[in-house]
Amino acid sequence: MRRARVRATVATALAVAVAASGCGGGDSPGGGGSGISGTVTVFAAASLTESFTRIGDDFEAANPGTTVVFNFGGSSGLATQINEGAPADVFAAAAPRNMATVTDAGNADGTPSIFARNQLVIAVARGNPRGIRGLADLARPGTAVALCAEQVPCGAAARTALDAASVDLTPVTLEQDVKGALAKVRLGEVDAALVYRTDAAAADDDVSAVEFPESARAVNDYPIVALADAPNPAGARAFVAYVRSDAGRAALTGAGFQTP
Repeated sequence: MRRARVRATVATALAVAVAASGCGGGDSPGGGGSGISGTVTVFAAASLTESFTRIGDDFEAANPGTTVVFNFGGSSGLATQINEGAPADVFAAAAPRNMATVTDAGNADGTPSIFARNQLVIAVARGNPRGIRGLADLARPGTAVALCAEQVPCGAAARTALDAASVDLTPVTLEQDVKGALAKVRLGEVDAALVYRTDAAAADDDVSAVEFPESARAVNDYPIVALADAPNPAGARAFVAYVRSDAGRAALTGAGFQTP
């Protein structure tokens, strides 16, 4: 039976990672002959929730004796947690700028690699009752819009797209990750939100996605890296390799991500 995964709290991620470190980590043999075992703690951008949950299940199946624990959230916040000492094995960000926060602090093991790309869409209620066709429609009087805060990748991409379209709008809320912005649409609290194409696709029972040409000006590259102080360094390297493998790429493209 597939195990349900939820967005881990920071406290949960810390506790699990510390426990894994104390139990020998990933350097001990026994992972189905792979030499990989123990807990692999992955800090990943919120927009990777669905695809990485599948990849985590597949990784565990390929490496018996491993358990993958995720902390999903805004990339900027995750980078801060890592630099403040949160025990994690892998960091997957939704933009190179947030990855640079970690690498510049010397907390990466090696050079990050780009494993996926993503673009924005306008998420609206199913059937698009407000008739929103492009970014200019978001500035119409009475239209409530949710954006991500600009320090997180979906917010920075939204600002780039809005500037490219010469659209000036005041959002009713600034969310700390893309899932928060999407939730405002799903709950009927706003008329529209700028979110990633993959997140809109994952919520297809609740929302419709409106494509707009300026999204091509704001494509986000997703980098991944094993971390320098990983409690399970062997597991960290193996997970990064799996994300970049054909199996990992298939899971990502199946969720709507573009290949780098």
